[in-house]
Amino acid sequence: MLLIPAIDIKDGKCVRLRQGKMEDETIYSDKPIEIARRWIDEGANRIHIVDLDGARTGKPLNADAIHAICEQFPDTIIQVGGGIRDEDTIQTYLNAGVNFVIIGTRAVTTPHFVSDVCLEFPGHIIVGLDARDGKLATEGWSKLSNHDVIDIALRFEEEGVASIIFTDISRDGMLSAVNIEATLDLCRQITVPVIASGGISGIEDIKALCEVADEGIEGAITGRAIYEGTLDHAAAQKYVKDNSN
Repeated sequence: MLLIPAIDIKDGKCVRLRQGKMEDETIYSDKPIEIARRWIDEGANRIHIVDLDGARTGKPLNADAIHAICEQFPDTIIQVGGGIRDEDTIQTYLNAGVNFVIIGTRAVTTPHFVSDVCLEFPGHIIVGLDARDGKLATEGWSKLSNHDVIDIALRFEEEGVASIIFTDISRDGMLSAVNIEATLDLCRQITVPVIASGGISGIEDIKALCEVADEGIEGAITGRAIYEGTLDHAAAQKYVKDNSN
């Protein structure tokens, strides 16, 4: 299992939101590239980056900062989401050194888009399924849809996505423990690897995820916990590497 630190970028700054609410942010740095350097120096070999402005507006607004991170750390796997809603944006990110692009809103609103880009960019497409009470959220988590998480995950599995990021947005940024039950429920019904997200608060969450990782959990994204120190990132990276198959 991978422990994947998150870098959420808003107005060029590294921030964290509570439950995806743009108005409830904490700014941690105005230099995202230095935050990336910190996590990589502490053992991360994969970074999760979200363009929060892009998620809200539907087009990349922090691409320069993301490109700079890719250029500075070419040996680190970078996955990027937020505002990725057309093929040109995907191609630009891949050309810049991004390894995986995350499709969120368009995966729900225009499902055939996932099929198209999986064919055009095989092995590079991740779908982000952000849910509250089993229903998917879109538009930077500002809207709830009527789509069921598992039903749409099964569809995207057939399309050939590389993995699925599952976020319980009721727990994201709240340090209230990851929703392992819902994550495992998804894992057990699909064969595509699942990346858990939302709610990691400390090392006990990491240990619990490692214990069930062989059921299909590819990794876990952590954000507020490592920024506020409730999770020692370097120690957690070591634990994951020592306890993963």
